[in-house]
Amino acid sequence: MLKKLRITLAVIMILVITLLFVGVGYGIDRWIGWAAKIQFLPALLAMNFIVVAALLILTLLFGRIYCSVICPLGIMQDIYSWLGGKFKKNRFNYVKEHKWLRYSVLALFIICLIIGFAPVTTLLAPYSTYGRIVTSFYMRNVTVSIIAWVVMLVLGVLAFLYGRAYCNSICPVGTILSFFSRFSLFRVRIDENKCKHCGLCEKNCKARAIDVKNGTVDYSRCVVCGDCTAQCKFDALKYSATKPAHDASSEPDQGRRSFLVGAAIATGTAAMAQTQMKVDGGLAVITEKQAPKRETPLTPPGSISARHIQQHCTACQLCISACPNHVLRPSTDLNRFMQPTMSFEVGYCRPECTHCSQVCPAGAIKPITKEEKTAIHAGHAVWVKDNCVVLTDGVSCGNCARHCPTGAIQMVEYQHNGQTVMVPAVNENKCIGCGACENLCPSRPFSAIYVEGNTVHQKD
Repeated sequence: MLKKLRITLAVIMILVITLLFVGVGYGIDRWIGWAAKIQFLPALLAMNFIVVAALLILTLLFGRIYCSVICPLGIMQDIYSWLGGKFKKNRFNYVKEHKWLRYSVLALFIICLIIGFAPVTTLLAPYSTYGRIVTSFYMRNVTVSIIAWVVMLVLGVLAFLYGRAYCNSICPVGTILSFFSRFSLFRVRIDENKCKHCGLCEKNCKARAIDVKNGTVDYSRCVVCGDCTAQCKFDALKYSATKPAHDASSEPDQGRRSFLVGAAIATGTAAMAQTQMKVDGGLAVITEKQAPKRETPLTPPGSISARHIQQHCTACQLCISACPNHVLRPSTDLNRFMQPTMSFEVGYCRPECTHCSQVCPAGAIKPITKEEKTAIHAGHAVWVKDNCVVLTDGVSCGNCARHCPTGAIQMVEYQHNGQTVMVPAVNENKCIGCGACENLCPSRPFSAIYVEGNTVHQKD
């Protein structure tokens, strides 16, 4: 029964999340966007303590069911492991917890999260990893796709051969939840009076958490999949709230320390990250546009600052998938690797569009209204004299001024080669950094006017 319930819930969840990533650009997030907001790490970074508390209480009651029925990466690994079972049955055995690896990775993750070193945090974030895998099948960014496919292959091999090895040795969310799952009310219990020590439960535990020899279960690693209870022929394993006669994982001193450490990590990580945030404040075939080199990262309205998005974003690619104008794309900058950045080669950030701010589950892009967006100065336009067609070809243009939605660009007189021509002048106090000027500028391959990011977004 436990296994069937877990599979049913897991199938529903992974279908919903996959559909969210595939259909987010069509407004489907209005109906199923909750699936992203209940993911542990995005909720933690968004300081959504209601969701975090609910997930921790869920773990305290039922064990690490989050890893089996809510986390899409965990569900994907179960699929790989299930496929492995088709080739070789009863292939697992109990192994001791690799504490040094688990806690080292968690410490590294927290440090990188606090200092904002994106390559580590984005690669280790489980929900975001799955998001990149899904979007890699239709996203044009080669770098993200290659990384996603390599990760998918590595995780597939690990799950195929070793079950939940990644979840119980590397995943930071799994490690945090393991502190609380030791205290879960409902657990897989071994009835020593019925157990015949056949070893089937141990051989089918993909978390490799059952020690038949000593009659114990490592509840810090058990993901409550139900495979063991389904395999037992003697009804010796039960998922219940009844405390067994021998429970090696419930030693008072060790348990108390584990709970306190887990609580400290779950709240301290987000608090320190938040503290860091507060401190920082066509009608013809033409040459394709190329992105200019921006001195300051250009991040979407609602992201508050380059530092804020660097601290909170897990690079799940949901906002990039949701952008209808193809303005957002994964950054190749090492410090902000795969996090969203704005560029205007194929479109510009329309003032009435707030899609990215509505779908972000991690609080990296705060929800904003259309009215609020037009008052946010995410960047400012910069005129590049040497690229302007007025000065190179003598052609009267003014395209940037005509299409500026805020009236921040005015055409002014300029003396060039003894002639008076009209060139753009930018009022930075009015410019919101939407990129309409850069996108619609006829100069190729580089626009004569481009948007430079503001370190901290200003509001009117």
